[in-house]
Amino acid sequence: MSIAIQTQETLLSEVDYLAGEEVSDVKHEYIDGHIYAMSGAHSNHNQISINLTRKIGNHLEGKPCRPFSSDMKVKVGSKYFYPDVMVDCSDTDGYYMETPVILVEVLSKSTRRIDETTKRLAYLQITTLQEYVLIEQDIVDIEVVRRSTGWRSEHYFLGDDVTFTSIGLTLTVAEIYDRVKNTDMTEWLQQQASAQSATTP
Repeated sequence: MSIAIQTQETLLSEVDYLAGEEVSDVKHEYIDGHIYAMSGAHSNHNQISINLTRKIGNHLEGKPCRPFSSDMKVKVGSKYFYPDVMVDCSDTDGYYMETPVILVEVLSKSTRRIDETTKRLAYLQITTLQEYVLIEQDIVDIEVVRRSTGWRSEHYFLGDDVTFTSIGLTLTVAEIYDRVKNTDMTEWLQQQASAQSATTP
């Protein structure tokens, strides 16, 4: 989702924010008393989120860890965010999670700054978090930072496999970007089609 402008001047309590979100038609993220309305997303953003949620959901079927889409909040201290994809292995029920093992954000021009700064700093404070994943929507580039490597940044591109160690799932980059329409994917599909036709008798 894209973040819109701050919608109020005075600080809002967490209790009032949570109560408001239950009845609001528009989702808001909450950062230390300030709320920010969430606007609509590009079709590429939605496609990536759907692809990843479906793959993770199928992989975790019958297991204690559960995947959540962008309708579920994550709480970090006095902040509440709506990550695009999240996996939590606790048995907590409610309107937000506090113990995710993996968080995924799909980047756009309007969300890049907060996803790479504010959210990254907040997410890495979560003691249960093992991986934070940032996925570009306009080009093919997946960044993964892992607790096991000291949060070192690793990038994956078309032709690569990505292993999400926190949930034991390996996917190809092409699977994550399936049906996404950007220049990188268009060129990749053309190359694959040309290679296939060249080997077909």
